[in-house]
Amino acid sequence: MVGSKKSKVFKCSLHYPKCGFYRAANAIFGKVGRIASEEIISQLIKSKCFPILLYCLEVCPLTKNDLGLNSLDFVLSRFFIKLFKASDINIIDINIVKTCQSLFSFGLPSVIIEKRVKKFIDSL
Repeated sequence: MVGSKKSKVFKCSLHYPKCGFYRAANAIFGKVGRIASEEIISQLIKSKCFPILLYCLEVCPLTKNDLGLNSLDFVLSRFFIKLFKASDINIIDINIVKTCQSLFSFGLPSVIIEKRVKKFIDSL
């Protein structure tokens, strides 16, 4: 569920998708813990939690700030920081996070949403 913000123009709040993603990801971490490998955990997150984060966002007017490092892309970065047991973004270099995302075939939410928006517009 995507909420709306009070504004003169229509805006979408990303609070609910982010909370849903974190809730589902923490449930996976709680059940699997550190028993499973990083590959298995990342695949579970990709198949179960990522759709929660991206659900219906192609129809919402999102700003670059909503998509960038301050919001949706940052959610994915935080997941990788937690997966590799780093306690702070300063400890793990952002390039390492990007490398891990590419190794585990994670697309950035901003890129995926742009593709979905184009596909949605083309279908109209």
